[in-house]
Parts: sequence; structure tokens; C-alpha cells
Amino acid sequence: MAQRPKRGRVYRRCGCTDGTSGKQLGSWCPRLAADLAHGRWTYAVDLAPEDGRRRTRRRGGFTSRAEAAREMARVLDAEYRGVYEDRTLRVGLFLYEWLEAKRPALAPNTWTGYQACIERDLVPAFGGMLLVDLRPKHIDAWVSTQLASGRGRTTVHHAVAMLRNALNHAVRSWRLRYNPAKHSVPAKPRAAVRVCWTPDQAAAFLRHNTEHYADRLTDLFEVMLGTGMRRGEILALHWSDVHLMDRQLYVRWTLTAVNNGKIHLSEPKTEASRAWISLSPRVMAALHRQAALQMAAHPHGRLEGLVFARPDGDPLRPQWVLDQLRERTAELDLPKIGLHDLRHTAASIMIAAGIPLAVVSKTLRHSNLAITVDLYGHLLKDSADDAVVALAAALDRADAGFERTPRGLCRAA
Repeated sequence: MAQRPKRGRVYRRCGCTDGTSGKQLGSWCPRLAADLAHGRWTYAVDLAPEDGRRRTRRRGGFTSRAEAAREMARVLDAEYRGVYEDRTLRVGLFLYEWLEAKRPALAPNTWTGYQACIERDLVPAFGGMLLVDLRPKHIDAWVSTQLASGRGRTTVHHAVAMLRNALNHAVRSWRLRYNPAKHSVPAKPRAAVRVCWTPDQAAAFLRHNTEHYADRLTDLFEVMLGTGMRRGEILALHWSDVHLMDRQLYVRWTLTAVNNGKIHLSEPKTEASRAWISLSPRVMAALHRQAALQMAAHPHGRLEGLVFARPDGDPLRPQWVLDQLRERTAELDLPKIGLHDLRHTAASIMIAAGIPLAVVSKTLRHSNLAITVDLYGHLLKDSADDAVVALAAALDRADAGFERTPRGLCRAA
């Protein structure tokens, strides 16, 4: 095998300046020859040209010739393998660069969560390390320490999973040879079974709202339970996307609250979420009531803007809606649930009613059926029981059609 030609040079230089011009003497300083402790070691190497231009990399400050030579060898090896490892880039700076590059693709609240994780966990733990020096042992030790101190397994999982994603980007951009966090992500804890209301509890809650409040939240909760819409989708619903004559509405926007309640409107994250939703008579009645309330408040105006909004037309704040849900739930002594649990309640009621899981998945606008199975597979026991009972009944009917004869079984006449 042909050896690669030797390239680059290692030499000493210093910061002494010429008394006349003030320029640094560099490697020409006469003290370098007389004093071996004077100056620092430096390497210079010509790299493969880009765009036809010659590139020379120089790095100094090494305490010995061997140290500078080793670093130069790493640079040449990286060039040969196509991986350019920056020996000055630290993990913290890389994470912030990666996060900023991800901003256009992330929802505002997701980006804020990533930023909080980086500042709270990853930078204090690894930020000062050189990116190329980060090893699996460093990440594994941090995971063990965090779990031993009582940190939640879900929190630790999310932090290391995000670090793994960031380092995957470093590998794809040829800044690292391998991802040190690839095998360090702890197992994700099984999600707790969400609390869902029974149909009787959901109906009692809606009746209580109608009898004691009859306000915009009464209709909001009716639409959420009647369609399975997400919190952000219902709060961002515009009248222009509601087609009462066609008994449909279209999900086009989602609302999020970040940075101490600052409201953001954006498109849903997945293509499947942007879809039509059919409206039941109950939901149609709720939307008609809401339209009447808004027209009564603005008799000379048009039905436009948000379907569920404050009197001045501004969006409802998610935390206020949640507080109202909790307050009204407590009045009936119902199980305490969150706004997203209304979506789970809608799904559980559909499944209990025998609606095929594929139809439930389409109604909830999941990206694929596997998501629906993961979330609601535990609710399918009765359906599974019905399936095996039907299977056994079919076999029993087929078995009854045979007669036993001395020569064996034969089809009965």
C-alpha cells in the first residue's frame, strides 16, 4: 500500500516584535536559537484546496514539538478521512450553533424547551469540553449521576436524546467521526396511562357547563370533546376555516404560549394534522351558539377572526382555559384531567363505541396507525375479546358441519 507523502512542518515561534516596525518576529526571533525555552511550538500544513484556492492551517501555542506534531497528524488524518475536527470548538458553542440552525424547523415552544435543556443541563455538564474530546464515558457518568441524585428518568432521557441528535448533525457535517452519545441514551420510561372520562362523566361535565355557565368555554369544551382537536388547534381556529354548510372545519393553525405566556400562531407540525374534520350535530350546535354570541356582541360586524377569543378578539391563554377546566371539574368532583386529556377522552369513547381503530386514527389526524395503537392499544381489550370469541364461534360452526364416521370426518349432508 502506497504511503501518503509527508506534509506540513513544525517549528517554534514567539511573540517578540521588531523594535523598528513593531511587527512580530515569529520564527525569525534570534532568541529562539539561544534559548530552547523561548517561544511556543507551531505547526503549519497545506490542506486540499477548495474552490481552487490554497489553504494553509497554522496552529500554535503547543508546549512541545511532539504535541504540535501529533496535532498536525490529526489534521492530516482528518483530511484523508474527510472529517475535519476542530480542536478549538467546544461543546457549548457547538450546541448553541446547532440550536440556532434548528430554529426555522422547530415550533416556538419546542425551540424554547431545547434552549432550556441546553442551558440547564448540557452546557453545565459538557459545555467547556472540546467537541472532539467528548467520549461516551463522560455522558454515561453524567447520566448515572443524574439518576442517582433523583432526577426524573424522562428528563434525563430527553436531555441525552437531544445531545445525540445534535452530535448526529456533527457527524453528518463531517465534524466528528462518530457520535459519542449514540448508545448513551437511557431507556425512555413507559408513559403513564392518561386519565380519561367515561361517556357519563363527559356528558355530565358538558351539561354542567350549559346549565351554569353557557359561555364561550362551554362551546369550546363541547367542540374539543366532539372532535378530539388539540388544545392549540381549538384556540387557533378561525371562522374562515369553519364551513357550517358542509359540516366541516379545517385545521390550519395551532397556538402556543412561550416565554411567560407570549402567544404564537404557527402551522401544525405534521401534514396529517392539517386536515378536514367532520362535525356532529352537537358540535354544529355549539358553533352556531358561539357565532350567535359573537354577532350579538358586534351586531354591525362580520363573523371573522378567532372562533374562541377574548371580548377584544385576542386569543385565549391556554393556562386560563386549563384553570377554568380544573375549576369546573372540581365542582362536579370528576377526575382531574388536562386539556389534552379531553382529546384522549374523545378517542377512548370512539374506541369503546366500536369504531374501527383506522377510523379513529384518521379522525384524530395521527400521522400513521402505529401512533394510535401505541396511545390507545390498552383500550382495545374488549375488542380483542370480541375478536377471539368470534373466531371461536366460526370454528365451532364449521366443526358442527362435520360428521364422524368409521373412516374419519366428512361433511354432513
